[in-house]
Amino acid sequence: MPAPAPTPVRTFLGRLSLPERNYVAEALRTETVGGVLLLVAAIAALVWANTPLSGAYDAVRDFHFGPGALGLDLSVQHWAADGLLAVFFFVAGIELKRELVAGELRDPKAAALPVIAALSGMVAPALVYVLVNTVGGGSLGGWAVPVATDIAFALAVLAVLGTSLPSALRAFLLTLAVVDDLFAILIIAVFFTGNLNFAALGGAFAGLVVFWLLVRKGVRGWYVYVPLALVVWGLMYNSGVHATIAGVAMGLMLRCTRREGEERSPGERIEHRVRPLSAGLAVPLFALFSAGVPVSGDALGRVFTQPETLGVLLGLVVGKAAGIFGGTWLAVRFTRAELNKDLAWPDVFALATLAGIGFTVSLLIGELAFATDPVLTDEVKAAVLTGSLIAAVLAGALLKMRVRTYRALYEAEERDEDLDGIPDIYEQDDPGYHLRMAALYEAKAAEHRRLAEHAGAARDDGPGPA
Repeated sequence: MPAPAPTPVRTFLGRLSLPERNYVAEALRTETVGGVLLLVAAIAALVWANTPLSGAYDAVRDFHFGPGALGLDLSVQHWAADGLLAVFFFVAGIELKRELVAGELRDPKAAALPVIAALSGMVAPALVYVLVNTVGGGSLGGWAVPVATDIAFALAVLAVLGTSLPSALRAFLLTLAVVDDLFAILIIAVFFTGNLNFAALGGAFAGLVVFWLLVRKGVRGWYVYVPLALVVWGLMYNSGVHATIAGVAMGLMLRCTRREGEERSPGERIEHRVRPLSAGLAVPLFALFSAGVPVSGDALGRVFTQPETLGVLLGLVVGKAAGIFGGTWLAVRFTRAELNKDLAWPDVFALATLAGIGFTVSLLIGELAFATDPVLTDEVKAAVLTGSLIAAVLAGALLKMRVRTYRALYEAEERDEDLDGIPDIYEQDDPGYHLRMAALYEAKAAEHRRLAEHAGAARDDGPGPA
């Protein structure tokens, strides 16, 4: 009886396939630019809300407009949170669909590690919040505030630091954020749904069915989908379910697998067009009208002394890092995976610390969790900002300690000496690659010999006539 074949060892944070690497690079490039804009918007909001112009900030943020007859006479802040963030969650839905059918989550065994890491990184902050508020006698309603990671803000920190992470670490961070977004969406849908209007909910569901049928039939044209999406969003808002769920549902309906002759699937094509709108406009505007909280010595003192705010802060800084790192380490140990030999566990811990930057979704959940207490809402927002800042500083320090290693790995991944558009590291197993490189080096050597001979001839001829 033949011996059973040995189970292949799975490499954790190993090299991505070339198509996946290209997708991750393009996605994170847009998110990095958006993250910088998000950072600028957050700083602008804080400055605006803490100067003599703070009255103007409140007036603009609370200004109402929209068709009241349709139940959509909303403040600017609500339009940003419920309207613009629907675009953000639409892109998140497409990302999730693509990851499930063509990305890192399509293989259950490969998906186990990032899913376990992400879940651990959400459960641990929630437990930290509950523990702090149980001991301190605070409200348990904000348990979900520190559970989400903000990929755009995290990438903005990396851009400011000038740290070029290797693609495996960047992909792991992106996958964590995608899974994070999925469970944050479920939390919003389950725990922050108000009194249901079943007529509006039925209308939204019917609109989503029409959307799905149009996608299934291959109907194209923004003039068809945009008006339908607005109708679905408006009905979802009036149903009592958070309106951003409409964006997620439509994103999940798009086809994200490529057919013969397609360079990109419809989902990838639409994501490519909408992502700049999400990262460059929707999320920064949400930050501008949500991050403007009063900052003073007393306000910052309450962040560290009040149970609700301290729970949020410790959840982001301690819970996220401990949850992601601990979950990843246990998953690798029990699945017998091997860590990429070019990386080390401190790299995973630095990435886990960076995931403690919880901005966009954390601010949104903070608004939903304490909607009846505006003062506590602002204090929780201040805790989110403070915790995210502390996590960013700690992660920056940890990443800077290994910056030479990251730079070397990144440069090796980007090197393309034969200029064929494919990084050399992906061609090294191809015999033709070595022949091309040998010919390239021979051509360079011949060029160097020709230049040397020309220089020698010039010296022999002397300086020439005066």
